[in-house]
Amino acid sequence: MTKKIILEFLAQFVDFLLHIDKHLEIIISEYQTWTYLILFLIIFAETGFVVTPFLPGDSLLFAMGTLIAGDKTGLSIWVMLVLLIIAAIAGNTLNYKLGSMLGMKVFKAENKILKLEYYYQSHEFFEKHGGKAIIFSRFLPIFRTIAPFVAGVAKMPFGRFTMYNVIGGVTWIGSLLFAGYLLGQIPVVKQNFDIVILVIAVVTFFPAVFAALKSKFSKKKVTEV
Repeated sequence: MTKKIILEFLAQFVDFLLHIDKHLEIIISEYQTWTYLILFLIIFAETGFVVTPFLPGDSLLFAMGTLIAGDKTGLSIWVMLVLLIIAAIAGNTLNYKLGSMLGMKVFKAENKILKLEYYYQSHEFFEKHGGKAIIFSRFLPIFRTIAPFVAGVAKMPFGRFTMYNVIGGVTWIGSLLFAGYLLGQIPVVKQNFDIVILVIAVVTFFPAVFAALKSKFSKKKVTEV
């Protein structure tokens, strides 16, 4: 029964991701200006809670920019930009604070969401890139949710974290929102929007998948030795 529920959830999630523009159109149609709050909460939750790395981020921003550019939503690209930047910065700040308070004990080897390997992968990424990892991780699903938490666990100075947090938040939201706004109305992009969204998802998730496979094979080699 649990497996069936998980499969149904995954199917719905994939459908939402691949047809995110259609789902956003429904949200805008039903909630109008409340769409600002809905997207604010999604971005805040994805970056603010270490248990929600599965929420859409990159594709959501690109699709939203595209829809606003179509001039049929009644929404402002500038209001959306400011609100989502605030959501991204505030979310990371909360995540950092939770990391500094809870530590790595929330990651368990048997946990299906907060996998211990996610912590080690993010910590390795953090150690390799230092404070810049906070910026780089913005463009990497899963890593962007866990990196600020790991920064909190590692007791990174809050002032230094905030500087990278602001730079990363502005860069991430601004680049993807305006990429959709500027490119989404180009005929070839508009006609193949589902493919564009799929490419964005594959490209952004690839580093996380690669890190997971690398970690798995590394453990296998160690076990064999």
